[in-house]
Amino acid sequence: MTADTAQSLARLAAERVDHRFKGLPPDADGLTVAELAGQRRNLFTGGFATPVLALSAERLEHNLKLMETYAARHGLTFAPHGKTSMAPQLFQRQIEHGAWGITLAVPHQVRVARAFGTRRVFLANELVDAAALRWIAAELDADPDFELICYVDSVRGVELMDAALRDADATRPVDVVVELAAGDGARTGVRTETECAAVADAVAGTRTLRLVGVAGYEGEVPKADTERVTAWLRRLVALAADFDKAGRFAGLEEIVVSAGGSAWFDAVAAVFAEIPELSLPVLKSLRSGAYVSHDDGHYRKLTPFNRVPEEGALEPAFRLWTQVVSRPSAEQAFVNAGKRDAAYDLDLPFAQVLRRDGAERPATGVSVTALSDQHAWLATTPEADLEVGDWVGLGLSHPCTSFDKWQLIPVAEADGTVVDYVRTFF
Repeated sequence: MTADTAQSLARLAAERVDHRFKGLPPDADGLTVAELAGQRRNLFTGGFATPVLALSAERLEHNLKLMETYAARHGLTFAPHGKTSMAPQLFQRQIEHGAWGITLAVPHQVRVARAFGTRRVFLANELVDAAALRWIAAELDADPDFELICYVDSVRGVELMDAALRDADATRPVDVVVELAAGDGARTGVRTETECAAVADAVAGTRTLRLVGVAGYEGEVPKADTERVTAWLRRLVALAADFDKAGRFAGLEEIVVSAGGSAWFDAVAAVFAEIPELSLPVLKSLRSGAYVSHDDGHYRKLTPFNRVPEEGALEPAFRLWTQVVSRPSAEQAFVNAGKRDAAYDLDLPFAQVLRRDGAERPATGVSVTALSDQHAWLATTPEADLEVGDWVGLGLSHPCTSFDKWQLIPVAEADGTVVDYVRTFF
């Protein structure tokens, strides 16, 4: 950890707890985050107010270690997507667990990462905003240790970047990778190899940009399955080889080939293992980010570890604790958390456990059927033992839209002892 990073994280620990942070104990107002963490309060008896989102300390550490060993085992450079959490403390823990740097999506996120000393950023998006480019040029010029790579996918985009960087009198070129689209109708990216060459030619015609490789996101492959994703990844590798053969990477120390969301990184590992010998070493960059907390829905169903179980297994680290506030009938109940608190863009939350008088049991016969702004609708069957006042622990789907609803998240051990707090910036 650099001195700058340590100082920035220390400022987070010195922040005062108050009304901005939902779910935290009201009697903790005025304490610093470090002071509150030092009290090691219990999530269930220490004054926390429902709803409250918690991260499992043990599962978080398990997931960090698992992906560190996975990347090392497959010879991959790991640059996890930080937009999942936007939590500088987790960025640092990922880097301590072997990450090359942090992947981000928009300039604001890069500013957050830089404010906390992140030295390497992969910006997995096109960047044509002149104000953002001026700021990035200033960061690069001021800090020779700062490395940034971003996407390009059009000649027009290259022209806009070049103009903005020339106007900013940038002295260091911005490193770029040509983004290969995942197919017709997919998201961003160049659709054909011929167009990729045109974009690369445009980059070569500037002094403000430097082509360092190719990249893309296989999660956008239409009707994605292992065969289709593998075929696209081989196109990406072939594009890198063609660019190298044409001498487009002359003068570099390494060639970047980057892909990897959280659903198909087994295919990425397999295809990147096939990369032929090029004229330079290859930085095989994997960018999966949702692993850090994993989930109980979307990624739990799609994780590559389901397909290759001998590699290990990620563990869902989030649980949203809510409380039954209404039990209007034998078939229905309501808890005090809704769309403001729980991810709902891909799956509804999952009722997992119930707590009453300190005892925890499975949420048998309880399911979430809908979310209002501040309520979750529960359907209950005859075997459901549920009363007003009970705590209901919900599993969540899609971590990318779970972190963004909570600014300060307790990290709790299995017995409920809160040992840390994670600050997010969205």
